Parts: sequence; C-alpha cells; structure tokens
Amino acid sequence: MYRARVGPNRWKFLLESQACLSESLTELNPRQKLNVVRESPESVIPKLVRRWKVDVLVFEKDTDAYARGRDEEVKRLVEELRLGVEVVVCGHGRTLFDPDELVRCNGGQPTMTMSQTVKASAQIDPGDGGKKGDPRRCVPTPVGLPEPLSAEEMDLSGDPGFQHEVPERAPDFNQEHRSGKQEGHYESVAGPKNDFAVVTLEEMGIDPKLAMSPHKGGEKEALRLLKTYIDNEEYTGTFEKPKSSPADFGPQSTTLLSPHHHFGTLSVRKFWWDVQEVFGKRKKAGKQNAPPPANFPGQLLFRDMYFGAQAALGYAFAQTRGNKIARFIPWHLQSNHSDTPVGEHLLDGTYNVDDEQAEVYFRRWKEGRTGFPWIDALMRQLKYEGWIHHLGRHSVACFLTRGGCYVSWERGAEVFEEWLVDHETACNVGNWMWLSCTAFFSQFSRMYSPVAFGKKWDPEGHLIRNYVPELKNFDSKYIYEPHKAPIADQKRWGCQIVGDGTEKGTEDLAKYPKPMFDFNEKRQFCLDKMKEAYDAHMYGNDERVMNGEWKKMFNYVDGKTTMDETGGLLSGTKKRMRTLDDHEYDDGEHADVGDQIDEEPPRKAAKSSGTAKGSKGAQTKLDGMVTRSTKS
Repeated sequence: MYRARVGPNRWKFLLESQACLSESLTELNPRQKLNVVRESPESVIPKLVRRWKVDVLVFEKDTDAYARGRDEEVKRLVEELRLGVEVVVCGHGRTLFDPDELVRCNGGQPTMTMSQTVKASAQIDPGDGGKKGDPRRCVPTPVGLPEPLSAEEMDLSGDPGFQHEVPERAPDFNQEHRSGKQEGHYESVAGPKNDFAVVTLEEMGIDPKLAMSPHKGGEKEALRLLKTYIDNEEYTGTFEKPKSSPADFGPQSTTLLSPHHHFGTLSVRKFWWDVQEVFGKRKKAGKQNAPPPANFPGQLLFRDMYFGAQAALGYAFAQTRGNKIARFIPWHLQSNHSDTPVGEHLLDGTYNVDDEQAEVYFRRWKEGRTGFPWIDALMRQLKYEGWIHHLGRHSVACFLTRGGCYVSWERGAEVFEEWLVDHETACNVGNWMWLSCTAFFSQFSRMYSPVAFGKKWDPEGHLIRNYVPELKNFDSKYIYEPHKAPIADQKRWGCQIVGDGTEKGTEDLAKYPKPMFDFNEKRQFCLDKMKEAYDAHMYGNDERVMNGEWKKMFNYVDGKTTMDETGGLLSGTKKRMRTLDDHEYDDGEHADVGDQIDEEPPRKAAKSSGTAKGSKGAQTKLDGMVTRSTKS
C-alpha cells in the first residue's frame, strides 16, 4: 500500500483478480467468497488465528526477499501462541521449479545463465510421479468448498481484545497517485462496510480514471487468453520471442500472460504443459516446433533463471551495493540505502543527484519527452497501459543506462516497478541488470539505436503515431527524427519541434521537443564510461564499493538527496573508444545477444586489471534443452 511502488494500473489488475477469485469461490459455494483483511500480515494473522480458532494456516512459498522475512515472522508469531496450529507452506506456485531447489542444484550459487538453469532443473524431481526435469503438473480445480464461518463468528467489531493496527503511512511511495482522501481503506480491519470486501481504488484514494490499462485481471480473462493461443496451434508451435515485433499493438505480438503468471491468475505450469501438448500434436503431424530458448518453454525457463538468482541473493539482488553478481558502474543518480528493509528493498526510496543534466534526462525519459519518438512512444505506452513489449523494454532500458543517459539502472527499475502490471522483482531487476551490462550480459558496446531499431520493426511509425499523437501527420521520412523536417512541413503537419516538451501547443499547432542530446555523442560518452568501469573490475560487494572509496577512484561528487529535485553538473572523460557516424550504424538488433558469464564473479575485486573484455565463451545455444519435456 505504501512501501511498494504500485501504480494505478497494477492496483486495478490486482483488484480485478481478487474480485474474479471471489466470484469463483462463490460459484463453488454460494456462501463463500474472498475475505480481504486490511492490516499487515505480521500483526493481523496471529490475532485472527486466535479469534477464529484456526486449526491450519496455509500459505504459498515465496522466495522474494521481503516475502521470506514476512512469512518467517508470521510463522514464528503463530507458533508462539502455542495453540497447536499447523502451519503448512505450499510449494512454489508462480515458477516452474522451486527457486531454492534451482540454487541447491546449482551448487548453492545464483543461476546466471540458461545452461545453468537447465542443468539444475534437470536434477529436480517434481514429486508427482513425473520425470526429473519436468515441472510439476497442476492439481485439479476443486468441485466444491466447505461452509464458511457464520457472520457472527467472522465479526470482529464487537471484540474489545481485537485492536486494529493501522500501518504508518510515511514514506508513501505512491502518494502522487492519490488524488484525494483515503475513504475507509483502513477504517476497520474488515473494511468500511465490515464485510471483508475486496478493496476499491477509491478507498485507497486513487481516482479510477488514472487506471487506463486495457489489460484486465482475473482467472477467467487469463484462461480466455490462454485458450486463444493454445487453439492457434501454428502460433504456439512457431512462436519465437525475439522475432515478435515491439511495434505491434491492438493486438500485441506476444501473449501478455505475464501479469497473470505473477498474480497467480494463470499457473505458469499449466501454460507449460498446455504448450507441450501442442508441441506433441505438431511433432506427430510432422510439423516443426520453434527451438528453445526463444520458444514458450524456453522463455518460462528464462524467467526461472532470474528467480533462482534472486533466491540465492535475497535483498542484495535488487541493488548493486552488496550484490556479488552486479558489476559496479559509477552511474549518475546513485541510490541511497537503508540498513533495514523499506518495503521490498534495502534502498530507502531516495537517490543522490550528482548531476543536474542526468536528472533532467531521467525526468524527460520517465515522462516520455526525450525528443526521440521511439523512446517517448514506448514510455507513454508503459505509463498509460502498464505494459510494453520486451524489446521495447530493452530499448528504453539501454537508452537510460549505457546507451545514452548514463543513469543508474536502479532508477529505471523503480519506474518499471511502479508502472508495469506484470512487475515482479526477480524479472524486472534481472532484466535491468542485463540491459545495463551490470550482470548476466557484458557486451556493452552493443546498443539499441533510438532511431534505427524502431525503423527496422515499424518503418511507417504506427506505434509513434498512436502514442505520440502530436506526430501523427508527419511523413514517415521524418517520423523517427521529426526535428529534421522543414519548418514549413512541421506547421503543415500540425506540430512544431521545439523546446524540452514542457511547452504547450494550441489546437492548431502542437509542440514536441527536440532531441535532448546528440545520440552519437552520448553513445561515445557511455562507451568510454563503461570501459572505465569494466577496467576497474569491481562488483557490488567489493570493499571499495561498500566503504565509498569508489567515489575517489571515479571523481564522483555527491549532490542532493532527492526523489523529485535536481542538482549537479555533467563530468567528462579522457578515454575514447570507437565512434559511430550515424544512428543506423548500430540499430540494436543484437544489442543484448552475446556472451553469458558462467563463473561467479570474485567476491573481492583485484586492485588493478587490464583492458575490459567480454566473456570468452559465446552464448550457449540451447537447441534441444527442453526436448525432454516436449514429448507427448
């Protein structure tokens, strides 16, 4: 509610999912529904166990760092009651394999590559009679539910011993989304009507009009979507994610099942096994299926890789400081840290503005007014709808970090945490570390062009015309670089290219900003800075990172601590690398395809090192890596 960044679109998706679950429970028993309790689990569950005479407490295992601590504390408090309550922790539900088991089978280390993930998963027994390496199959849907407690037994209002504990509001990371008074969210533990109903956006002080995402939550919607893909056997059998277009919308080129996997409205294992059934049919018919890791099973294993890495590292996974797998890079706008968890992080929600221009770049990136239409269209799509294609995410992430702005990946991860409907820490943080060449991937010279990459997929600029409507009338020749259009044409097409995006246009003449920097110059700047950081050969748990010595090494000057303000100046660099003459020189087609580092980074970096180089091994080709599971 307060300590996790959640925008209106994700709240909407979650509440729709809860409402759908409640309806499904009622269908199984007209007297049953989902009962939502409005208090922190650590404080309310022990009280409910005593008040409702609970015999068995059941919850699902969650390997997120915050969730581990929460669950362990709840279990401890319940056991301290000495009421004989049986605490049952169910196995993993939102991954193919238990992340802790992946780590165990990977020698106790984070799963850093697909090959490590596949080898580790091959050792795991599903426990349901299936083969090692196969995910556990889903349990059948229940056909009925027992009778619930009576209304009198459920009622907590008349119990003088039941004290409702309201959490501290500050700091509220979601304050900007609250348009008014919170009407009754924490009025009582059972809600304003004392009926344990699903929370509403209005009760949280969020205007429903802010939740503009067309993507709907709930199991019924998830199963409907799944059926459309499974029924289309050609699509399911031949799908390769890297070949899907980031410019497609209405409909998008991928399944958009990811938020359903996260919120549990669609089992990831059901998706796996339904796809395997399609693969089996096609194989019998002599049809070829798409190879891993680009196909659906490969992408689900890729997701498990990030969960395995997170499970091994805990809170450190979501930040650079203290993270043994994260290469240290002295980005602008570094995070400030807390000694104790603040919500889901050890970051305290603020950051250091060491550089005024970098802060401006970050704000313009977040608000979709960089002057690069491809980037702005994607960021506006993300904000309005809560989702963008994975290659779109790659484009904007590379642009913010090593491909333009040289801003800390942690700033970008926070924005995605707030706006994505499918946000989950493991995948979000893992992808940001990958795209920033902090971990998982190291070939930092490969970058996504904010011009040429979009042109490759969408030469007419349909995505831009939809999400940056100021430019809808521009000729395709200028749609990616509108500042190059003649002034007369700009006026004729109804949009003047001027300023930084804060200027207001008129009904007849809109405004769109000029590019906020020369991409080739900033690309070179980032290349030089990345080489300098790689040459230092430091990781997040290096003593020099932990004690701040790195600031002297890189001439880093602290600025203001802020969540919203700006301050500081840009610094230069003396090192140079190869230059590019034009945006089209590197369109980003292979910007995140390359080596993967199989070995664990050293716990302590060497005091000096030679020229930074990528991993010697090429990225492992995983053809056939899941063939054990594609048999019908």
